Amino acid sequence: MGNDYKNKDKFWSIIDSALKVFGEKGYYNATIAEIARDAGVSEATIYEYFGSKEDLLFAIPGEITSQTVAFLDSITPYIKGAENKIRAIAYGYFNLYKDNPNYSSLVLLDLKHNRNFLDTESYKPVKRAANFILEAIKEGMESGEFREDIDAYLVRSMILGTIEHLFFRWHLKGREEEILDFIEPMLDIIASGIKPGREMGPVQVFINMPEGDVEAARKKRGGKPAAKKS
Repeated sequence: MGNDYKNKDKFWSIIDSALKVFGEKGYYNATIAEIARDAGVSEATIYEYFGSKEDLLFAIPGEITSQTVAFLDSITPYIKGAENKIRAIAYGYFNLYKDNPNYSSLVLLDLKHNRNFLDTESYKPVKRAANFILEAIKEGMESGEFREDIDAYLVRSMILGTIEHLFFRWHLKGREEEILDFIEPMLDIIASGIKPGREMGPVQVFINMPEGDVEAARKKRGGKPAAKKS
């Protein structure tokens, strides 16, 4: 991590260049030589700081998310109401991803599916950032602002998963959409489902199948064929 090095300027120069090159070319297509050239350092210097290309990849979200965690730590205690906290945290994610498109591209397209990242020190601040939402949900459940019977972990996954899906689509469409237009409707839908008085009743599902498919399904399950209409 960057705090282990005296030359912070050189460390962040490498991080910024890696973020730029990875974001533009993709992790697998980028090379250490390109990053070193952009950062104005030697390849040996990059290996001295990070050890490997994958270590450099993992360091980026750890360093950037640590700043986000510090910011959320400083503001969330002063926000009244669990829903308001969730909205503030969600806006934090949106602004981070939108203002740093290379970073959100790297996280969603390259890092999201790398299981090795979960075992690194850099994953800890990422997990901590996600826990801010979890803590706000649990606070709302305890205060009565949200229903007691909801699954806090599932609600958190819904919020973060929706944000990630919106930005994934944003990148695939060339970043042309005004992504912030989606945040309030998304949060309104989720909030309306977890507030008291919104319990779901029984759900009835009606499926119309062609008569031939119904007969085939009955035979497969060993049921009797339907009586033919006269």
